[in-house]
Amino acid sequence: MSRVSRRRVGLALEREIYLALAEVEDQHWWFRARRAIATRVLQGIELPANAAILEAGSGTGGNLAMLAQFGHLFAMELNPEARALSDRRSIAKAEEGMLPDRIPFGRQQFDLITAFDVLEHIEPDLETLVALRARLAAGGKLLLTVPAFGFLWSPHDESHHHKRRYRLAPLVRLVEHAGYRIILANYCNFWLFPIVAAARLLDRCKGVRYQNVAQLSIPPAPFNRLLEAVFASERYLHEVVRLPFGVSIILLAQRI
Repeated sequence: MSRVSRRRVGLALEREIYLALAEVEDQHWWFRARRAIATRVLQGIELPANAAILEAGSGTGGNLAMLAQFGHLFAMELNPEARALSDRRSIAKAEEGMLPDRIPFGRQQFDLITAFDVLEHIEPDLETLVALRARLAAGGKLLLTVPAFGFLWSPHDESHHHKRRYRLAPLVRLVEHAGYRIILANYCNFWLFPIVAAARLLDRCKGVRYQNVAQLSIPPAPFNRLLEAVFASERYLHEVVRLPFGVSIILLAQRI
């Protein structure tokens, strides 16, 4: 397959992913629970009145309404399909941008930057953290989530163009090396970790190498509510206990 053909296949797959996400992310238990956890974290920090907030890698806009509660919102996203879907929400216009070296909005400094499941897509992750730090105002904060544990690597990671999954301690060191002070760092999606790990390992044993992203769907309503409640309940744990493992990591840091 030629490079042009591979690029066309890649663009078609990205379009399929973003269309699937836009269909489900407002109601799907995983996205709703992650927003509940992020909301709890943000409620616990001090932000200036009318804080300038940047969502880096805003995707199809599923987090915009949540983030808009905390200040004046800016959004950046590389994929044009995702930007178009995001702009339909009429919350914050997503500008074209790419990490680490094409952050829009001129010289605007931000009081908070969020990157939800973004860092794992970028090869130069340290350079990205440094670039985001440069756009934070004095005392500004970075909130990010990333997928955890390399042994959980799956067709999902392949189809979403992930470069890596992280462990907590090395991620903390990386963020500190980029010039931040850690406020909160913890695994999340702890309760459901055994189920997810078993499913990923079973797929590996069966030789599953492809995930049809168009099949991403919302479970039946009672099951969807149950999974959301279980996952979201962790928002009360992160402040008091270091969870030993999880499917993802959540990290809040401050520029120093």
